[in-house]
Amino acid sequence: MNFQIKKIIASFLVLFGLTIAQAQQKDSASKCRYIKTSTGYLMVLREGDNVIESIEKLVKEEKLSSGNFTGIGFAQEVTFGFYDFNLKKFNPKTFNKVEMGSITGSIAWNGEKPSLHIHGVATDDQFNAFGGHILALKVGTGSMEVYITLNNEKLERKIEQPLNANVLQLPCIK
Repeated sequence: MNFQIKKIIASFLVLFGLTIAQAQQKDSASKCRYIKTSTGYLMVLREGDNVIESIEKLVKEEKLSSGNFTGIGFAQEVTFGFYDFNLKKFNPKTFNKVEMGSITGSIAWNGEKPSLHIHGVATDDQFNAFGGHILALKVGTGSMEVYITLNNEKLERKIEQPLNANVLQLPCIK
């Protein structure tokens, strides 16, 4: 085979491979991310999905009043924050390629925007565990399952002083 024919075949194979990769990526992006269940919703997030943004999007799209959620799965990256009460801010620490052994949180509103409060525990490949308030979470290889249970009551969060903390507000029912 001459050099020109080899070059054409190689170009075709590269182009064919890119087309297949793009089709697979498009298929993954179009997969359903959640379904309704008898108690709320089940989300199955895929590699690269932003967990916090995905839950907030579901809350807005479905106009959820409030609820709580739990989850498990693989994380490409998770950022935990430990709240410094003196400085009134989170001290963040990021971990990569970990397994989320537990995610738990609540859903409320702050004005027109969903307000999530999330904690979790992650383990690395040496079985070291890390945990705390989750500030950011991106799905790693595989998937992440999030089970959402709904409340009937619309709940709000408001910043309370002197801690500058976003606190869940309970309506007084008599």
